[in-house]
Amino acid sequence: MTWKNLLQAEIEDTYCRTLGLLELVDDGALNWKPASGENWMNTGQLLHHLTNACGFCFKGFVTGDCGMPADFDPSTASHEDMLPPAERLPAVASVAEARKLVEEDKALALATLANASEADLETRPAPAPWDPSQVLLGQRLLQMVEHLKQHKGQLFYYLKLQGQPVNTMHLWV
Repeated sequence: MTWKNLLQAEIEDTYCRTLGLLELVDDGALNWKPASGENWMNTGQLLHHLTNACGFCFKGFVTGDCGMPADFDPSTASHEDMLPPAERLPAVASVAEARKLVEEDKALALATLANASEADLETRPAPAPWDPSQVLLGQRLLQMVEHLKQHKGQLFYYLKLQGQPVNTMHLWV
């Protein structure tokens, strides 16, 4: 199996499951967030994060332009510069908006992957603003699919805590 085959299969599966979970979100619950702890995204913010957790990142790593300002220096950036607190994160206005944006992000991930060469995926280092290690491009892109999977799981638990009738099968089928 090639990097492209693996990544395409993971993209197709992960976005399919993510879109399935979006069907269970109620527009009236977009402001909901867990009551205990701190620095939680609300549901609308989490849905917004799902819309750029993978494809947007694929484009940045494949093109080399992660959208950071030209003068951005990760070695001097504060933790908050790299990851702002939840209350400063954007949110979607509706589940329909989230669904549209997730579908666009999937299309971006697939189109970007199509433009990446297998040789680059196997050999080109892809440092990230948050991790300057020389991880290979294929592995870095796989990490971005895993990033989306992590937040898909977060949405699953948000739905469960909101009393929605979800079960483990919603994560995999």
